[in-house]
Amino acid sequence: MNSTITAVPGITAGHFTNLMDGTGCTVVIAEEGAIGGVDVRGGSPGTRETDLLRPLHRVEHVHAISLSGGSAFGLEAASGIMRHLAEKGVGLHVAGAIIPIVASAILFDLGMLNPSAFPSVEDGRAACMGASLDPLPQGTVGAGTGATVGKVLGIDRAVKSGIGSSCIQLPSGPKVAALVAVNAIGGIVDYQNAAILAGPRNPDTQDYHDSVNLLLDERLSELTPPLSNTTIGIVATDAKLTKDESNFIAQVSHDGLAMTIRPCHTIRDGDTMFTMATCLQPKATDLTTLCAAAVEATAQAVINAVKFATSLGGIPSIGEI
Repeated sequence: MNSTITAVPGITAGHFTNLMDGTGCTVVIAEEGAIGGVDVRGGSPGTRETDLLRPLHRVEHVHAISLSGGSAFGLEAASGIMRHLAEKGVGLHVAGAIIPIVASAILFDLGMLNPSAFPSVEDGRAACMGASLDPLPQGTVGAGTGATVGKVLGIDRAVKSGIGSSCIQLPSGPKVAALVAVNAIGGIVDYQNAAILAGPRNPDTQDYHDSVNLLLDERLSELTPPLSNTTIGIVATDAKLTKDESNFIAQVSHDGLAMTIRPCHTIRDGDTMFTMATCLQPKATDLTTLCAAAVEATAQAVINAVKFATSLGGIPSIGEI
């Protein structure tokens, strides 16, 4: 059973993974177009074409969203996605030209293995070439390849994270799914019982410190660069949404981040969530219900990002600690 973002009708997705350099990118595609929305939070965002998705702006449909490592350099992957889609005839037809609408957000993973490596135009194209309806691989792949969490005491105490996904089927028909690349300075908690799943490691016991308690004790490490984080993701649904509603779901999906990442939306993170609504369901669904599902799917995706991660660059995953 597919419980990832590709379970949503009208959506395909694929990864490009560079384990040698510790980076990668992920693309989610809606060739027929999806009603887009976005909400950017945190103090250090890196994005492309987000203003286009906001209410009051003219274009409603997005054809793909790129999530990428590589910091600001990684925005380059979106150009490869645009070129690939244009060659397939996917995009807005304007004055004889085809212009795919591709929004993008990046996270900082340059310190993982190779600080000079980042997803390129060709890597974005490669992610598109691998896009399919199959369940999307999770963990240390795509945009989550170089992701880490629990960095309050520095990268040497961090835990390997990755990219995670989850899908909820509502009884009335719509599916609501989330895909999140988790690269937070904070730790990860189980929102159902408040257990710490990942955080700064105690080298003696291999237990996890509570990141918030460390911050309240003013133990923020100078070893943690202020721009080395950021969690980015997408909520996709086949429910009928307007552009305003799509943006509202992007806003509330951040609650799913806040439920599982402690602390969240810091000055050292550039947390960004997108929405893609393919609108293939024949009837409208209550927006409050869709928002609740978006929050739940986002929270589950964050947990899956650390659950499915494997170690890289000497940083262990929770399954290996």
